Amino acid sequence: MVIRVQLRYQFRVYPSAPQRQQLARAFGCARVVFNDALRARRDAYKQGARRPSAAELSQRFITAAKQTDDRAWLGEVSAVVLQQSLRDLETAYSNFFASKKGLRKGPKMGPPKFRKKTSRQAVRFTKNARFSVTADGKLRLPKIGDVEVRWSRTLPRDPSSVTVIKDAAGRYFCSFVVEAEDKPLPELDAEDTDTGIDLGLSTYAVLRGRKIRTPKFFRRAERKLKRAQRKLSRAQKGSGNRRKAKQAVAKVHARVADRRRDFIERETTRIMRESQAVYLEDLDVKGMTKTFGKSLHDQSLGRFARTLEAKCARYGRTFVKVDRFFPSTQLCSAPRCGALTGPKGKAGLRIRTWTCAACGTVHDRDENAEHNLRAEGRRIVAEGRPDT
Repeated sequence: MVIRVQLRYQFRVYPSAPQRQQLARAFGCARVVFNDALRARRDAYKQGARRPSAAELSQRFITAAKQTDDRAWLGEVSAVVLQQSLRDLETAYSNFFASKKGLRKGPKMGPPKFRKKTSRQAVRFTKNARFSVTADGKLRLPKIGDVEVRWSRTLPRDPSSVTVIKDAAGRYFCSFVVEAEDKPLPELDAEDTDTGIDLGLSTYAVLRGRKIRTPKFFRRAERKLKRAQRKLSRAQKGSGNRRKAKQAVAKVHARVADRRRDFIERETTRIMRESQAVYLEDLDVKGMTKTFGKSLHDQSLGRFARTLEAKCARYGRTFVKVDRFFPSTQLCSAPRCGALTGPKGKAGLRIRTWTCAACGTVHDRDENAEHNLRAEGRRIVAEGRPDT
C-alpha cells in the first residue's frame, strides 16, 4: 500500500530591496487582519453573541475593509495571504478547543493571542495565489515578483503551498509543502542491527557499538554571545546601533540553532539507515530541564527523539519508546543476573562505572543502559506493541 505524506522543504531566498519592502507590507497586512478578526471574536464572546463565521470575518476584515480609508492598503498585497491569516486564526481556535476537551496530544494550549511586530515574520501562499518556480529557478510570488532562491535539492513534486519566513537574524527562507510517497528502505537483520539508545549529557547518545559525542554548540558560542549581548545592552534604545546589535545577537543564536539542527538531521539519518529497530527511552525532558537547565537545552534531546521517530516511520524502521521509569542504568545486564544493584538517585548520576553486587560484573553506566534498553525494546516488540 502506497502511503502519501506531506514533507517540508526549506531553502534560503534573497529578495531585493523593493521585494523586502513588499514582504514587510505583506507581513504587516496579515498581522492586522489576524488581530482584527481575533478582536471581533473576543468581543462576540464577551457580549454573549454568536461567534462570527470564517466567511463573515473574511467579508468584514478583508473585502469590506479594503473599501475604507483606514484599511485601503490591504489591497496592496495578495488576498490569499490575508485569507491564510484568517485560516491560521481558525486553526488556533480549533487547537485550543481540542486541547481544552483533552482531544489534542501534547501540552495544554491557551486561546490565540494578538500578533505583535516581532523579529520573526511569515506569510503563506497557496496554489490559489498562483505562485510558481520559473524556468531559471526563481520563486514567483504575486505582487512581489521573482525572488532568487538558493536550491540545495530538487522538489520531488509540485508544492501545494509556500511560506516565506523572515527570521530574527534578518534572513529570508521559503518553506514548501510537498506531498510525497513513503519509500521504505530494504530491511536489515533486526537481530544484528537493532540498537538501544541511551541519551545523556556527558555523552550525547550511546548506541550499540558506538557513542555520539556531545557537540556543545551553545557552550562553544557562549563567549561570542556574551560579547554581542554586552554591546546590545550598551546601545541606546531606539537607535540604529541598537538594531544592529540586536541582529548580531540573533545571528549568533541562529548559527547555533543551524548547527544543532544539522547535527540532529545527520545523526538520525545515519541511525535510521544502520538500524532495523530503534529502542529509545521516553525521557521527561521538561522535568529534566529543571535540574540540568542550559546544558539540556543545548542537547535538544526532544527534537532528536521526534526527528528519529518521524524518519523511522517514513522509511519502514521499527521505533519503540521504552517507559521512562524503566531502570535501564540500575539493572545488571549480565546474562542470568538482572539484579537491581546499580547507583540510584542524583548522586548516582556522577558514577560512570559500577560493579554489580550480585554477580561482580563491572559495568560502564551508559553501555549497560543501552544493553538493557535493547533487551526491553525487543520484549515490547515481541509482545506486539512497538508503538509504546
